Amino acid sequence: MRLSGRRESNNVEDRRGMSTGAKAGIGGIGGIILIAIITLMSGGNIGDVVNNVVQQGAMGGVQEEQTTGQREFTAEEQELAKFSRQILAGTEDVWTKVFQQMGRKYTPPTLVLFTGSVNSACGNATSAVGPFYCSGDQKLYIDLSFFTTMKRSLGADGDFAYAYVIAHEVGHHVEHLLGILDKAHQQMSQMDKTEANRVSVRLELLADYYAGVWAHYDNEEYQSLEDGDIEEAIRCAEVIGDNYLQEKAQGYSQPESFTHGTSRQRMRWQKLGLQTGDMNTTTFNRSEAEL
Repeated sequence: MRLSGRRESNNVEDRRGMSTGAKAGIGGIGGIILIAIITLMSGGNIGDVVNNVVQQGAMGGVQEEQTTGQREFTAEEQELAKFSRQILAGTEDVWTKVFQQMGRKYTPPTLVLFTGSVNSACGNATSAVGPFYCSGDQKLYIDLSFFTTMKRSLGADGDFAYAYVIAHEVGHHVEHLLGILDKAHQQMSQMDKTEANRVSVRLELLADYYAGVWAHYDNEEYQSLEDGDIEEAIRCAEVIGDNYLQEKAQGYSQPESFTHGTSRQRMRWQKLGLQTGDMNTTTFNRSEAEL
């Protein structure tokens, strides 16, 4: 991506090195993320992630760990923090204009950078859950080490792939501002697990679509996309599809448990948003076959 000279957002809380709370006692973060990424990114449902992890035996116990105090950050960490602030600024610019065109006002979310664990209005979470959005405080949370895990555990790398992760979480914020997220969560609370999963898939695919919409207008405004960027994002969407992750983690997939959509669906909706930038499109008026 071409980001040289682009502004950095001020809507950022840098809590790195200052987190406190529970830390998962595991033998490596990669396995947890493969499980957590299947159930998270749907608006801060951290409890579901923790329960899923425990049920699947990926957590070897929880230990309390205090990690207060500042620390020195590597050049790579600082560069990723700057990158995240620039991407967030890009989402602010795009969504402010898009909302104005819809006769609405866009209120930007806050990006919280943390290490290890973090407290949110949706509860306490560790880095193991991956990036997430919490509508309770309208903040998105990310431990920047997640990008390293994406590269090493999932084979998804590149600045636009990383940007897609942030834009996806901002997509959930857009859903929240439009009233889609809260309505869907209310419906899900009254459904059995299988039906609720189907609604969750629509939320996730719509957030993928909105990530694509952001990229469409960001590129239109700043000519930000370079050769290979789109392929990076599509590859990222592919490897975080429910079927891909479940097959990688356990050798087979269980469609009834999908909460984010298949690789094909995630690639399709992200690409559709990128190509059209059309805010009249939604996953909630499509049949299952059309997803």
